Amino acid sequence: MSTIVQTAAAAPSAKRAPNRAWRKLKANKGALVGLGIILFFTVLAVLAPLLPIPDPVATSWSAIRKAPSAAHWLGTDDLGRDILSRMIWGAQASLMAGIFSVAIAVAIGVPFGLISGYYGGWIDQIISRITEAFLAMPFLITAIALAAFLGPSLTNAMIAIGLSATPVFVRLTRGQVLAVKTEEYVEGARSIGLRHFSIITRYILPNVFAPILVQATLTIATAIIAEASLSFLGLGQQPPAPSWGSMLNVAKNYLEQAPWMAMWPGAAIFLVVIGFNLLGDGLRDALDPREA
Repeated sequence: MSTIVQTAAAAPSAKRAPNRAWRKLKANKGALVGLGIILFFTVLAVLAPLLPIPDPVATSWSAIRKAPSAAHWLGTDDLGRDILSRMIWGAQASLMAGIFSVAIAVAIGVPFGLISGYYGGWIDQIISRITEAFLAMPFLITAIALAAFLGPSLTNAMIAIGLSATPVFVRLTRGQVLAVKTEEYVEGARSIGLRHFSIITRYILPNVFAPILVQATLTIATAIIAEASLSFLGLGQQPPAPSWGSMLNVAKNYLEQAPWMAMWPGAAIFLVVIGFNLLGDGLRDALDPREA
């Protein structure tokens, strides 16, 4: 009876939590700036086919390495392709890589973390040891090795980045589950005979979701850098399809003659990563129950 009373009393508070988190997020200027940056690049990426911009793969031998002008706002590259157009279309590759890579990591890492933390015992030992083995290897080195093994393409790069980021979510979820599964409401659910699956999905997962969301937001920034690195090495998006990383790979050969070729994709990567980091920090503060 006491468990039921505590659960009923906590229900209004649980309903107010999203509103309180949203108010705190809106009050965080850094988070709003980050959200604005992310929305700006997302809108550009989504509307790329509708925007009145040149074909990103169309070459022009009369416009090779032209400086920014009225005809080409951000200049042209070594094949006369419009950099603005390639920047906008390249945003699709970078954002897709960040979002889908993290989706893969969450889809694999969270279930394993839930199982490891909830059941414990030999299952926890096996999952924890494998996770620690992968965490012992640098993230980017693992992603490069997997991408080289799978073959150069954007899809394989996303898979490689997602698998490389999975151990972080396994460890985070396991730690959160270990703290939550000893709470009174979980013990009460066990005492009334609920199945393990119901306890995990109805009582544990919702209470460990907030830190997972924050980690996912921050990991998207890391995944975007990783995708740019793989494309720079020729293991990501393949030419002539535009990608910020592959644009930097070409631009490194013309830093003195055409510095704008490297400046714009580098600035875009910087801004998007800063945007996700600012948003992630804001979400961490907004979803922290210890903050008033």
